[in-house]
Amino acid sequence: MAMTAVRRIGLTLSGSQTMHEAIQLLAEHGIAAVDVVDEHGRTIGRCTQRMLLWAAAREMDRTTPIRNVLAAFSSEAGREDSGAETMNMEVDSAAAAELERLRHELEEAHRLAETMKTVLDAAYEGVVVVDEGGVVREINRAYCQFLGIRREEAIGKHVTEVIENTRLHICVQSGIPERGYIQKIYGQPMVVHRIPIWRDGKVIGAIGMLIFQGVSEVYEIFRRLQELSREASRKEKKEAKPQETAASAPKGIERIIGRHPSIAAVKQMIRRAARVPSTVLITGESGTGKEVVARAIHEAGPHADGPFVSVNCAAIPESLLEAELFGYEDGAFTGAKKGGKPGKFQLAHGGTLFLDEIGDMPLAMQAKILRVLEEKKVEKVGGLYETKVDVRIIAATNKPLEEMVRNGTFREDLFYRLNIIRIHLPPLRERKTDIPALLAYHMDRMCRQFGVALKSFTKEAMEVLVHYSWPGNVRELVNVVEWLISMVEGEKVEREHLPSYLSTVQPAASSLPNGGVKMADRWKEMVYQSERERIAAALVAAGGNKAEAARRLGIHRSTLYEKLKKYGL
Repeated sequence: MAMTAVRRIGLTLSGSQTMHEAIQLLAEHGIAAVDVVDEHGRTIGRCTQRMLLWAAAREMDRTTPIRNVLAAFSSEAGREDSGAETMNMEVDSAAAAELERLRHELEEAHRLAETMKTVLDAAYEGVVVVDEGGVVREINRAYCQFLGIRREEAIGKHVTEVIENTRLHICVQSGIPERGYIQKIYGQPMVVHRIPIWRDGKVIGAIGMLIFQGVSEVYEIFRRLQELSREASRKEKKEAKPQETAASAPKGIERIIGRHPSIAAVKQMIRRAARVPSTVLITGESGTGKEVVARAIHEAGPHADGPFVSVNCAAIPESLLEAELFGYEDGAFTGAKKGGKPGKFQLAHGGTLFLDEIGDMPLAMQAKILRVLEEKKVEKVGGLYETKVDVRIIAATNKPLEEMVRNGTFREDLFYRLNIIRIHLPPLRERKTDIPALLAYHMDRMCRQFGVALKSFTKEAMEVLVHYSWPGNVRELVNVVEWLISMVEGEKVEREHLPSYLSTVQPAASSLPNGGVKMADRWKEMVYQSERERIAAALVAAGGNKAEAARRLGIHRSTLYEKLKKYGL
């Protein structure tokens, strides 16, 4: 029969009784413990099986009075119990601390939410937030007052039921930010911003801002109203377009389109680089916009009023590169222009010289460039004296210069002279959230340039374009936009309008467990085919004029000649 810890009424053990008697008593009555009393019948403790086992393990004499056993057990084993109790107390204390931490975090989140609500309600601008379905999740007091509604009447409703002529739900679908747009509300033209909210590469909502005042917004209204009036007359439109282009063309940091963290870091580097005359080295894949960044640095810096001269070191034959950079005197070589010619360094005096594809510069020329950078003087080919030049140098390359230095194909001293401020441009595939904004910007820019109606992208077309890997980066994106402007008749770009290699887009090769190389080769072949088609279309559109075709393609004429030879056109 199993022993139990049931307390038997009237059953006690005298403190003077021995340990042997205690064992017998527990065994006889089938119990696990019994109270111990003194000679006056007062309880002084409790004898348990655990206590007797503890005493036996320590080889205590069975004739030892139970009061002695109880005292010894209480002093030693009690410490073990105390340790266990302390451990339990520590666990309880840790749990209490965790609960306290969570309580503090909850209070902090509540305070932050209250602060944000206070900020929103204190703002003069109207602010509304919608989710991915276009449903209003938050709206501030200013917007409610302007609309003449209560907050409760807007929350949970689709934004089209709350705000007249809104495009916030369209902004969510397209992922394209719309800043400085005019929206009529209650018949009054208002300036609004519509900004998509991205998370993990997906648009989860949008923020709409109703601007009540601001010089830049008023100017935007004026410019858009001018645009509407120009559409009434073709002749006036043509006359006004060059002025409009010069006035509205982005300058400095505004040239860089995008809000991805990597591009935000690039913009910060541009601001810092523009403040000092140090040499800048821009690296990145072909087509990422290295010249755009170079122009942004130039226009944001102290040399902004000076010339910006660009040289493609890979496009100029080695035999002519020195004369192109440093100039030449009359009769310096056979075929030299009479009277000589100034070089790019002299033409860039007081401004910026952009050396593109510096990694393709011959070693002999690298030594001469290094000398100019150190002495700030140039000597024309066939010349007898040096000319001092004040030029800021910005170099760019898509080659791994560090590896080239190790291999001896690029001078180490020139590399360190160029690599003072380093700006690396990420490929477009690493900042996919910027793709909608880039597409919208270049579509708007080129539609104005070509004098055609603005086109917009459907959600399905935009999804394809966002998920495409863009091996040609921003240059390829610009070329695709120009192709769409030329080929799409209507004002909506549908999925079926996209070039075939885009509309059949597959997952990126890097994500495929097998066949990644084959997929990369396939993409490369599709890109080559697309580029060949675009070059051919540009030539047709330019009536065979190669200079005009190069301008339409956004590449140097020498680069166009190379591609014509490459594709057999």
